[in-house]
Amino acid sequence: MNDQAGAEVKVERRKPPIDYIVRTREQYSGLGYPPYAWTHSEDDPPWTEVPGPLSELRLGVIATGGIYRTGQTAFTYRDDTTYRAIPTDVEASELRATHFAYDLTDARDDINVVFPIDTLRSLVAEGRVGELGPRFYTCMGGIYSQRRVGEELAPALVQRCLEDELDVVLLVPV
Repeated sequence: MNDQAGAEVKVERRKPPIDYIVRTREQYSGLGYPPYAWTHSEDDPPWTEVPGPLSELRLGVIATGGIYRTGQTAFTYRDDTTYRAIPTDVEASELRATHFAYDLTDARDDINVVFPIDTLRSLVAEGRVGELGPRFYTCMGGIYSQRRVGEELAPALVQRCLEDELDVVLLVPV
């Protein structure tokens, strides 16, 4: 395509949206699971006020993209309800991703697309976020067992966030 001055203009084509519900059903079926029963709650979640301006708060992260640090054990593909604690001063180059439910190409090229550690450190440096907690937490999203998430993973992550005295936690779903 040429503009009015005759220069070549590159037109970027966007990828079509991904139908994650269909994709998730197909992936679970391929792993031998029966059709997935999506979580549904009759009640709205309780509203919690943010305890102050973000520029004065301690921020934590829980990310579901299967992120781990070099030297830690990678996540497994079937109902892995474990989590990894990632020090917030780790170099992004030391981070890896493994996951069955999304294309890892971009995450392996730049971990910040699924785990915005460099961006969050920049926000602290700019004064937009008060400070980061000592660790961020990561897990494998797409866990089939809602019971295990509710009884094992979620309570363990809540406990760790409380121990880190976090004011607010950013959930980064994948």
